[in-house]
Amino acid sequence: MQLTSADTVQLKKIIAIAETLLKKAGGSQEKGGRSDASHGARIRRSGKELAAFRKMLKAERKAGVPVAQLAKKHGISPSYIYQLG
Repeated sequence: MQLTSADTVQLKKIIAIAETLLKKAGGSQEKGGRSDASHGARIRRSGKELAAFRKMLKAERKAGVPVAQLAKKHGISPSYIYQLG
């Protein structure tokens, strides 16, 4: 199958976009070792945010959600949930 010149131009654009995305993804991992907040990046919460987060965690725990599931969902360690409790 022979590619037309228009197809070649489109493929080059797609390759350039893919390379740009790979560089961005690789660069963010090199800086902090992690790519985004769902994979362990630290989040600082203000006093009001922390109080609301603690209240939400307590409500979820009362509803019977396991600590391991909460930790995974919110990207925190199980021990931190117990500390906040």
